[in-house]
Amino acid sequence: MRYDTITFLSDYGRSDEFVGVVHSVIRSICPEAAVIDLSHDVVPYDVRGAGLLLARSAQYLCPGVVLAVVDPGVGTERRAVAVSIGDGASILVGPDNGLLAPAVGMCGGADAAVHLTSAEYRLESPGATFDGRDVFAPAAAHLAAGVPLTELGESIDPAGLFPGVLPMHATEDGRLEAEVLWVDRYGNAQLNIGPDDVEVLVEEEDDPVEVTVRDISRVASRVTAFAELPNDRLGLVVDSYGLVALTVYRGSAADELHLEPGSAVFLSALDEGGASADAPTTPVTLRPAGGPAGGSGSTTTGGSATEESTSEGET
Repeated sequence: MRYDTITFLSDYGRSDEFVGVVHSVIRSICPEAAVIDLSHDVVPYDVRGAGLLLARSAQYLCPGVVLAVVDPGVGTERRAVAVSIGDGASILVGPDNGLLAPAVGMCGGADAAVHLTSAEYRLESPGATFDGRDVFAPAAAHLAAGVPLTELGESIDPAGLFPGVLPMHATEDGRLEAEVLWVDRYGNAQLNIGPDDVEVLVEEEDDPVEVTVRDISRVASRVTAFAELPNDRLGLVVDSYGLVALTVYRGSAADELHLEPGSAVFLSALDEGGASADAPTTPVTLRPAGGPAGGSGSTTTGGSATEESTSEGET
């Protein structure tokens, strides 16, 4: 089977030659394949963040080869792998470090996998620090050109692939403990909860909730669109991936609450006075109307895992 599309994700950035070199290696082997750059701005070494990005995107990607390289273990004994999904509709190529697991799970699991050991389908390397160029890009290009998966190395059991470990939410004494999965460029903070998880906290569908982050407590309105919020008002919105995100219309929820991926966020019902009975509160200084343009920003996996957020248009 030949593939006409290679989707490329990395933490290489754009200031060095790494992305361009990988493109050129692919073109030298399979010039007819179109290369789509999904993102190269992943935080360096952030395997979890990259895995979530790939999982969020998976259902919208053109079938073909997916080349994903976020590889802090490059040059070690961690395996380089290619994983077939969807009865061969797509093949994911990358390090076996949990990066691929969420997308594999999102797409229903793996059909087959190989350890990329065949010297015939890699470049000779003067060093062991650029497997994106020397191992993964040649493998992706040869697969796109029609080389069978089994030619690239020894078959391995997909169940033995490194899992993606992602946080689970918890509810205790009527308080929902969530975690930030992702903060988009608008400052929307996607949480590892869905709308049904919020429903159990409230009596009415439109009831606001108390949001607490460390010593900061705010009331968040539940909305379906960013523009339903007045400027500077905190909101909860179901994002384009079906998860709940904290948002501030034309502002940044991440800046307001000092959030980043991994931050703990607690949600609870309001008491009759408008605040939860035991949650601390802090005064909030409102800014003048206006502010920076923006909009709002699944959970996932283990082994063959799952699954994420948006902007005023969509991110």
